[in-house]
Amino acid sequence: LYHRQGDVTTLAMQDIFPIVQKVPDKQVMSDLDATVKWLQGTRVADTKKLAITGFCWGGRICWLYAAHRKGLKASCPFYGRLVGDATELQPKHPIDVVKDLKAPVLGFYGAKDKGIPLESIEKVRAAATEAKKPVEIIVYPESEHGFHADYRPSYNEKDARDAYIKMLAFFKKNGM
Repeated sequence: LYHRQGDVTTLAMQDIFPIVQKVPDKQVMSDLDATVKWLQGTRVADTKKLAITGFCWGGRICWLYAAHRKGLKASCPFYGRLVGDATELQPKHPIDVVKDLKAPVLGFYGAKDKGIPLESIEKVRAAATEAKKPVEIIVYPESEHGFHADYRPSYNEKDARDAYIKMLAFFKKNGM
């Protein structure tokens, strides 16, 4: 997804963030669609069982793709930002597209996440309820941002395992 912004194959995580911030949402949606189109011409994957998961920046993208992609069976974002100011690169955020969701969403968040306030989670829950969209958000009381990343100090093995098991069950329930 970042190739057009520079070679990221040898970069450390902290070096990738400035590159990620340059990628327009429109390009990401287009790249994901192109990946699905390519997969449709192979025997690598059954795109009738298409789902998405992502972490942090990718978690936000999961919400956007669930509103963008017809035929998506499920979306499981992990601590993706839910609200924000519109920019040229990021014109919409999950709160803005909840009403347009084309797939059920199961989101995983940490109550101690300093970058994703609980108020934003509640706003998305309320918007999903109002729009009658199948959205469930699980908040782990003792977890921070990045609780699934075993290379970070915020890693919470218990919550990461629980979320992973719930994600797999959610995918299976939704035709995966």
